[in-house]
Amino acid sequence: MEEKGPVDDDLQRLREERLRELEARITGTPGGVIEVADDTFQETVGNHPFLVVDLWAEWCGPCRMVAPVIEDLAHDFAGRVTFSKCDVDQNPRIAAGFSVTAIPTLLFFANGMLVDRVVGALPKEAIRARVMRAFGTG
Repeated sequence: MEEKGPVDDDLQRLREERLRELEARITGTPGGVIEVADDTFQETVGNHPFLVVDLWAEWCGPCRMVAPVIEDLAHDFAGRVTFSKCDVDQNPRIAAGFSVTAIPTLLFFANGMLVDRVVGALPKEAIRARVMRAFGTG
């Protein structure tokens, strides 16, 4: 039996992440992370009283570290806070509109207003604390 290397582990993690994303899109599972794009952004912000937008890119290593954390938090806060992802390479207007110069960046919206911003790959509990502080929810 061959030993798995770091590349194999990364490929497996990416496959599992993509599978979770596809399952969430197909089943519409409560607590799933939704996709947001330049043309759907305003509607998404308006339809979700508490929204976290994860600005990321495929090539960004720290973004790939944050993605499973966002998935977990989306399930933990299901029904209270909506979590979304926005690929900045495909949707540059959102990043430009909020002067985002580094990714990953998390934008926190309460009732349509930007109330907080996190830049960089923070650990799960640090992001959870920011969500709770921004939205007063636990």
